[in-house]
Amino acid sequence: MTNPMNNTGRGLAREVPTGWPVGSFKTYAEAQRAVDALSDQQFPVEKLSIVGVDLMQVEKITGRLTWGKVLGTGALSGLWMGLFLGLILSVFTEPGSGWVTFTTTLVVGAVFGLVFAAVAYAFTGGKRDFSSATTIVAGHYDVLCEADEAPRARDLIAGQQPIDGASHPNPDA
Repeated sequence: MTNPMNNTGRGLAREVPTGWPVGSFKTYAEAQRAVDALSDQQFPVEKLSIVGVDLMQVEKITGRLTWGKVLGTGALSGLWMGLFLGLILSVFTEPGSGWVTFTTTLVVGAVFGLVFAAVAYAFTGGKRDFSSATTIVAGHYDVLCEADEAPRARDLIAGQQPIDGASHPNPDA
């Protein structure tokens, strides 16, 4: 959903968008295709914004947490850290003893990962015995345009054929 050439680092996307709605779409991809089509027609796309409307936070439950899963995941996470640290340290040890350093960091990493995971899970007190992933989604996406170019943008979007079931621009906008 992001573009490597975006300008969010300069604060441009932090302002409340203004302008006239020139199209409303069910998905971000459909709104993005509409803006891309305008760009292909030499429209000044810097006058456009894609705005997610009716935002919702969605938490998808990915599984049940048990002590076994928590400890196993913690140990595995620590093992990866130990692997990384062991590879770095084994380069700087005396010849022939690198494997000892490497193996030691693997074991220590796994133990620390297991302990930290156990402590963190114990502090939840059993009140969150599930894992989840959270995201923000929009009910629909509006394309807004600065007032001076909005009628032209609306006409160009209205002239497009729907692609892959894309919704038609909102005629009431």
